[in-house]
Order: sequence, then C-alpha cells, then structure tokens
Amino acid sequence: MTPSATPGRTCPLSYHYGPAAFRQPVPAALDDLDVLYVVGGLYGNELALHEVLRLFDAERGRKQLVFNGDFHWFDADPAVFDRIQREVLSHVALRGNVETELAQATPISDAGCGCAYPDWVDDAVVDRSNRILQRLWAAATPAHRQQLAALPMWQTARVGDIRVGLVHGDAQSLAGWGFAQEHLRQADHRELVRPWFQQADVDAFACSHTCLPVYQGLRRSGSARPAWIFNNGAAGMPNFQGDTAGLLTRIALTAYAGPHSRASLVQGQVHIDALAIDVPAAAVQQRFLAQWPAGSDAHASYFGRLSAGPAGYHPDHVIRQED
Repeated sequence: MTPSATPGRTCPLSYHYGPAAFRQPVPAALDDLDVLYVVGGLYGNELALHEVLRLFDAERGRKQLVFNGDFHWFDADPAVFDRIQREVLSHVALRGNVETELAQATPISDAGCGCAYPDWVDDAVVDRSNRILQRLWAAATPAHRQQLAALPMWQTARVGDIRVGLVHGDAQSLAGWGFAQEHLRQADHRELVRPWFQQADVDAFACSHTCLPVYQGLRRSGSARPAWIFNNGAAGMPNFQGDTAGLLTRIALTAYAGPHSRASLVQGQVHIDALAIDVPAAAVQQRFLAQWPAGSDAHASYFGRLSAGPAGYHPDHVIRQED
C-alpha cells in the first residue's frame, strides 16, 4: 500500500539527491578523524544537548560533532529554540525535514511536516505532526529560517578506513525511510538498498529520521567486510522500552571505555557505538510539559514514549548482520 500524497506523507522533489551525490571529496573538517559523533533527532531536547556536549568534550584526538537533522521539534519556546539553534550551528549541522520546513516562508507547505511518514503510521499521528510544525514555525525568526535554509542535506566523513555518508533520511532523500529498521528486516528491501553503497562510494551511512535505532550490516560483492547503516534512532527521545536515554552514534579509532554504550561493534580498525544520552527523565518531562501540556499535539504523540520508551524495542534489536 502506497501512502497517500497528503501533507506529512509526501516527499517533495526538492528533498531528493540520490546516492551519487556522495561521490565528492571529504571536506577537510571531516576527513582523517579519530572520533566522529553523529547526533540525529535531538528534537529540541536541551538537556540532551548538554549531555551530548559533555560526552564529546571528554573525547580526545581529532574529533567532530555532526547534528544530522531534526535538532528542532519540541522547542516551541522561542528562547529555547534560539539557544538550541545557536549551539547546534556552532558545530557541523545538516538539515532534516523539520529544519527544511521551518525554513519555508509560510508556516506549512504542501509537504506538511516533511516527515514522509510510511503507511504504518496512523493518520492522527501525521496530522498532529503537521500541527506541531506549524506551532514550531512561529518560534523561528527570519534570521533563523535563513540559517536553516543554508544547511546542506548530506555530507561525507572519514574515520580510519571507513568512508561515511552522513544523511538525515536515506541515500535517496532527506526524508527517506529506506534505513528504517522496519524496512531493513525485509530481504527484498535490503537488496534495494545494497547498490546504494557502491553508487555513493561509501562504506557506511549514518542517519536517523525513522526514530528507532538499527545498525544493519549488508553483504558487499567483492568485499569480505559488510557495508553498514548506522541509524541512531533519536538523540532527544528514549529508544528502548524502560530506558529513557537518547542515543548518538560514535565512530572512532579508539574503543569506547565509558558506561554509556548500549550496542557496539568493530569494523576493521574502527569502533562503532550507540552511546546513551542519559539525562534525568523527570527534568526532561518537566521541560516538555512546560511547552506541550496534556491535550497538546506533541503530548498526545510523544509523552508516552518520553515516559517509558517505545514498547517492545530493546538494545539487542540494534545490531543486525546478514548471514
């Protein structure tokens, strides 16, 4: 079943780029890194942002922090919105669908929230997301919108012997769901995704957008090493049932020695971890409720997840590899 072409489910042509876009030289600021943090789906969680910066500050060597889209969402308070934007844009940042739609001159476009939700997402969720975007748009100034419009949709980085495509959605589109854990369970979908790595000349994609984490390994013709999708789920929301921490993807030449890894693997000389962004849940909920009280759209869609995490999803669901 194909989702209807309604706001919140459509993916505008302007969102598309295709895998060949990644065949560019890695920019100097993202090349030859010892440590790369990829932080997708911060969703306006200011306490999570502070914890990300604390974790990153403790890293050593040549390092870079990349926010790969949807760093705004719950930050409807203009002061919070401004603080998050100023801090995020002091690092490398990509725009997600949220930032792309916030950059529009009017508060809602034909794309709605730009989420391009698949058919398994209920229409009521889609409608609420469109209204969340409308309210959030009012928190942005013209200067904010100009800054967001200037952000790229994709980038490349290199850590050790791994060349990484950095995206919000997937290798085809800013809001693509090709790297969703639900799709990647399907063998026929993995066959569709497999050529993207060769077309993009990357060893891995680091993404978010789809809200649940998955590190999926894919067989590659002519190589003993798999290609990888590193989807961190959400930095600003819980990712596992009973665990209120957000997640970021750490890609580094050194093994992670702290207590925050929820899933880890080694690819050649590179260590990859899903690091927990662990902040006091009560404080996060209090800040959320100050902006989105009971009865609001964001409360209806997200407060249950902020309180208890997504039902039925656990850390042992993250790392998957084909036989």
